[in-house]
Amino acid sequence: MIVEKDTVVSFHYTLKESGGAELESNKDGLPMAYLHGHGNILTALEEALVGMSEGEQKHITLSPEQAYGARRENAQQRVPIKHLVGKYKRLQPGMVVRVNTEKGTVNGRVIKVGKFNVDLDMNHPFAGITLEFDVTIDSIRAASDDEIAHGHAHGPGGHHH
Repeated sequence: MIVEKDTVVSFHYTLKESGGAELESNKDGLPMAYLHGHGNILTALEEALVGMSEGEQKHITLSPEQAYGARRENAQQRVPIKHLVGKYKRLQPGMVVRVNTEKGTVNGRVIKVGKFNVDLDMNHPFAGITLEFDVTIDSIRAASDDEIAHGHAHGPGGHHH
């Protein structure tokens, strides 16, 4: 079987900043599972996996435009602490917090903490970075009708209802 639309693909990966340090990896844990062709992972990464088979390895480089976009210098916002989702014992610069917005809940990175407000960088942490993925396909299977209807993989490494 190969990676194509409506297949559930499980894979191990290591993600690095181009020419830099490792950002994240699941190589020593459970493989990540996703439903191919349904926008569950970065579009350019999904396109690069098409046609791969079980056990196959691939090095994939994504430009910022293919990944999380360019950094926006105007993406800093001052937000009342009461708009943060969840309870934080002590807010500190560098922490990632969840914020209620008109567009739903989004992540922001703390820049500065005040008594009633917090200054946040609303860029994705990987914005402006060229990313390098080392991917190994663990398994591929046909998606169930429920998975296709729900638009995501179920079971280990995928979504659990």
